[in-house]
Amino acid sequence: QAQLVESGGGLVQPGGSLRVSCAASGFTLDYYAVGWFRQAPGKEREGISCIRSKDNGLHYADSVKGRFTVSRDNAKNTVYLQMNNLKPEDTAVYYCAAAQTTAHSMCTRGWVDYWGQGTQVTVSS
Repeated sequence: QAQLVESGGGLVQPGGSLRVSCAASGFTLDYYAVGWFRQAPGKEREGISCIRSKDNGLHYADSVKGRFTVSRDNAKNTVYLQMNNLKPEDTAVYYCAAAQTTAHSMCTRGWVDYWGQGTQVTVSS
């Protein structure tokens, strides 16, 4: 059974850094676009960082560009999101996702085959 499990969320002060991880089981990430979405209270879920090895596809939302970095370790079947210079508006539940599509389509159109359960990230002093 295909599964994505996030870890590493928590509370961080503004300006701080945090890395969240997503481990896949039941399928191989190599053949998928993988990435991260987030959903803040009262807002729609948005795709923020997506990557695909097949064509080196990479997409970042404007809100995180220059601060967040998505990466993957195919040997560990794991994808990461490094978040730097965090702001209070980054507070949200962060979801890992995988899809057999391009990184751009996954992030901008929400074309997702598998979702993780989500991990809370709170940026507050």
